[in-house]
Amino acid sequence: MKEFVVACVQIAIKPFDIEYNIEKTLKWLKMAVEEHSADLVVFPESITTGFTPGMPASDFYKTLDVFPGFTTRPIMDAAKEYGVYVAYPTYEKGEKENIIYNSVALISPRGEIVGTYRKTHPFPTERLEGGGWTTPGYSAEVYDTELGKIGMILCYDGDFPELSRVLALKGAEVIIRPSALLRSYDIWNMTNHARAYDNHVYFIAVNAVGPDAANNYYFGNSMVINPIAQKLAQARGVEEIVSAKLDPDPMKYVTYGTKAPQIFDHIQDRNLESYKGILTAGKSAFEPSKRIPY
Repeated sequence: MKEFVVACVQIAIKPFDIEYNIEKTLKWLKMAVEEHSADLVVFPESITTGFTPGMPASDFYKTLDVFPGFTTRPIMDAAKEYGVYVAYPTYEKGEKENIIYNSVALISPRGEIVGTYRKTHPFPTERLEGGGWTTPGYSAEVYDTELGKIGMILCYDGDFPELSRVLALKGAEVIIRPSALLRSYDIWNMTNHARAYDNHVYFIAVNAVGPDAANNYYFGNSMVINPIAQKLAQARGVEEIVSAKLDPDPMKYVTYGTKAPQIFDHIQDRNLESYKGILTAGKSAFEPSKRIPY
């Protein structure tokens, strides 16, 4: 990994005005490059439509496109023009009718899609088989870029320690978490710090602001956390850009401002014998108010 600047762009969209949202994204992408000298620009989850579609999945499907397609081409062209990486989250039309993925495309400074991540843990009400609209993906990869090794997750994925751990074991130095999170700030802050510290990775968490088609309002507070759980940047609850410069050697000292050496590595220090049986189905010992069947 080399030293580079990441910019978190949290903007409000107009629900289902895809053309308007793409144009707005392009405007803010330019600002991130010109005002923050960003090498990597990350946008919130479902930036072209808003998170909740407010229509049947069959109708929603017809508004979407494959990657690359009309929703991604303008951003790919802009990434090439500005010479910047872009994490661009938008719903993706699947291979079969009414199959919709909640996806994020990593676009290179050459205007190419380096890789696409499809949300592996859609929120229960989001899942097609739970009455929603999204079909889960089943893989999470790490992409070796000129900046470093980058993995991607989306929103609710950040509640699952196993997923970020898989990316760390695949060599991720940076994990991106575009989100449209509707739970508390405390949950948002805690999970972002935990995933960064659990895995000694930079964690780039970019949350939406403003409403979606269901009148859900998002609280922003995008943040950048380093591998020893130090917050390097945090946005407010408004449209804005925050950025941070990522140090390629962030684990030499045990806490912020000290010269006391760090002598542990959570990845290396795992006791693998104690994890037998972890990949088995289960459920909490406590009951939620409602379980959504799928």
